[in-house]
Amino acid sequence: MTPGQRVRSTRLAQGMTLAQLGSLTGYSAAQISRLERGKSPMTDVIVLRRFARALDIPPQDLGLALGPAEPPPRRDLSTGPYPRLPAPTVEIPRHEDGDDAMRRRTLLANLAITAAAAIGAPTTGTNPAKEVQPGDLLVAGLRDAMLGLDAIPPAYSPDQLPTELARAAAHFNASSYGALAVRLPHLIRAGHQAFGADYHAVLARSYLLATRVLIKLDEPQLGWMAADRARQLAQASGAPLDVAEAARQQAVLARKAGWHDQSLALALNAADDPALREAGAVGSAQRGLLIQCAAYTVAHQGDQEGMRQLTKEAAAIAGQLIGTTHLRDTAGGFNPATVQLHLVSAEYKAGDPSAAIAAADDLHPMTLPTVERRALYYTDKATAYAQWGRRDQCIGALLEAERCAAEETHTRPAVKAMLTGLLVSGRTTPELRGLAGRAGVLS
Repeated sequence: MTPGQRVRSTRLAQGMTLAQLGSLTGYSAAQISRLERGKSPMTDVIVLRRFARALDIPPQDLGLALGPAEPPPRRDLSTGPYPRLPAPTVEIPRHEDGDDAMRRRTLLANLAITAAAAIGAPTTGTNPAKEVQPGDLLVAGLRDAMLGLDAIPPAYSPDQLPTELARAAAHFNASSYGALAVRLPHLIRAGHQAFGADYHAVLARSYLLATRVLIKLDEPQLGWMAADRARQLAQASGAPLDVAEAARQQAVLARKAGWHDQSLALALNAADDPALREAGAVGSAQRGLLIQCAAYTVAHQGDQEGMRQLTKEAAAIAGQLIGTTHLRDTAGGFNPATVQLHLVSAEYKAGDPSAAIAAADDLHPMTLPTVERRALYYTDKATAYAQWGRRDQCIGALLEAERCAAEETHTRPAVKAMLTGLLVSGRTTPELRGLAGRAGVLS
């Protein structure tokens, strides 16, 4: 008997409803139903102990050790490797003479040329390379800022960091990757060079933004690093909303890696954090985002019923917020329209592209809070059309996405892959070839 089955049989034997058990454990009735049916993983020790206490089940019956197990204490960030990056370890020597110094200078100069060529940037004394893509510049800038590979003086003073973070978020929301490629790496670099815990919160949100960028640009290794730093910094600064958002992004990364059980555990455990329930409307919005993140993971597992149940739970939260958009600059926004947008992608991921198109038709893109979300609407619609075999409508949706946010459409690896598939799978048109050329798919 699985832990979920044991919980269900004990609950029924005691004449307890799902809602009553929920009041004892802090879970919604829908969440408990999913746990009992095995639709959500029931492997976390803390979760298992919570149900064992609520139902008076012997711990060993749920696969737990007899002794109490406390969660590990949160690490104090001031004693760990973050938030400060190490000093650069590669530097051009300034006051050396002799053959060794000359060889090092030559090596570093060649390294700079090689790195620039790798992202398509022109180098001094060389022929200009092909035009560099903003996404490549953005990833390269974030990589070097996060690894501390340069000694560029901070572009911003500490008191400018909150304003610069707001501007960087605005660039992301407008899908302005060229501007973001300049501002966000400088922001992370300056955040690390600012002294004092007062800047942990700003740096945490900078890393949250970087994680969203890296997930969108399909850079999971750097994404994991950014999400981990964001979560540690948020914990150190005592910011439960940012801790929860970091957990959501880690859940997205886990899902992309195929770790569906771990993704669900990250999202649902974060959604059950009492601190979110104490944070008012924004805390509710963050819970909604986490629940719809879990819904998308369930969709990846082909559980359409479970996905729709979770989405209804997120929609109910959004409905209680009276249509106001919350978390626009930290998580893309949460309101009834963003929940409906989520449903579009969840439906086609669960295997029903016609339901995805129906969900898209029920949503007007201008009700979405940002240009980035509107562009996602059109690319999600294109994906559903492609899955459904509606080639012309797929191309039309991609052209709408380009009209909405050209940099977004030309930069995203997912769009490039879709364009490549369209080019090799059937009849091409001037419109398709033109879009593929602008996205760099056709040379």
